[in-house]
Amino acid sequence: MEFSYQARDTDGRLKTGTVEAATEASAFEVLQNHGLIVIKIFPVSQISILERIKIFDRVSMKEIVLFSRQLSTLINAKVPIVQALNILKIQVSSSKLRSVIGEIAQHVESGESLSSALARYPRIFSNLYVNLTRAGELSGTMDDSLAYLANQLEKDYDLRSKVIGSLSYPIFIMAALLIVGVLMFLYVLPPLVGVLQESAVELPITTRILIVTTHIMQDYWWIMLVVLIGLGVGYRFYSQTAGGRYVLDLVKIKLPVFGNLFKKMYMARFARNLSTLVAGGIPIVKALEAVADIIGNSIYRDIVLEAADQVRNGKSIASALTSHSEFPAIVAQMTQIGETTGRLQEILDKLAIFYEKEVDGVLKILTTLLEPIIMMLLGLAVAVMVAGILLPIYNLASAA
Repeated sequence: MEFSYQARDTDGRLKTGTVEAATEASAFEVLQNHGLIVIKIFPVSQISILERIKIFDRVSMKEIVLFSRQLSTLINAKVPIVQALNILKIQVSSSKLRSVIGEIAQHVESGESLSSALARYPRIFSNLYVNLTRAGELSGTMDDSLAYLANQLEKDYDLRSKVIGSLSYPIFIMAALLIVGVLMFLYVLPPLVGVLQESAVELPITTRILIVTTHIMQDYWWIMLVVLIGLGVGYRFYSQTAGGRYVLDLVKIKLPVFGNLFKKMYMARFARNLSTLVAGGIPIVKALEAVADIIGNSIYRDIVLEAADQVRNGKSIASALTSHSEFPAIVAQMTQIGETTGRLQEILDKLAIFYEKEVDGVLKILTTLLEPIIMMLLGLAVAVMVAGILLPIYNLASAA
């Protein structure tokens, strides 16, 4: 029987995969023998389609930020952690997060540390979150750690929101144009096409293209719909596989114009999160491993994990990153300055701010360029339709 699992290795890195065993207990024992700390284990057959697609199993970053701020405030007010969690469980709006907070409260009440309980939910609480919480537990500054964590998560959330917000308008316009075009081909053009086909006038190439497209849309729209849905679901499943994620992440950073935007965004995230962990007193190797899991791109994840191994073997972060073209020279140079002067956290903060400003600049250029390009494409589409319909009507009137 096949079991799916989530576990952490001795270095705290998240591991996921499947294991063959006769029973769940046997699978658990196999994983423990491999030095893994099991978080979740369940038969593969129990994973529903919706869980695989992961549409209905998400907690937003905004909810995590709010939860962190409120928990920090309650702990600062000397409210016991279990009581604080039970208070927050009632207040949160997300049913998924409410359920998770309730389970975390039970684990803490049974004697588990808060960081260990949070580590059971890697989809919601990242390695960054777990490590900083653990640092707060060890130093007795849990409230400060959570408040600092909320601030950094909010900055990351703001960066994502800027990217999504800047690109949403062009995407909305393109989607609206696509819908209008489909409606034109399904309902507006067919009557006109019928009239033009019955005329004895020779039809220009633009009109013939419109006629063929209209017939295809009318006769095979359902096939197109099935294909689109199939492609969407197929993409979703493919993106959940390790190979699929790697290919898609590689395409992301190789895209013209947009690839540059993604690279700058990953650099900002790398610098911001590594700075946060260094400020929290997390050992640099563990900090790099945690950042690798939350950087958001498997190409960069592999590079950062490789850098962590090299740092463990005595190399500096700067020298470990220098050999990878995905990391700009300025990142390695600034990191080297930070390591040499003992101001790594401060330098990483400056790098994060620099790349966040760079992302803003690229977004402004993109939105400035995309709007006229979209308008030009719209004008071209309208011109083709008008020419395809009006030219034969004009020829028909001239022949009469």
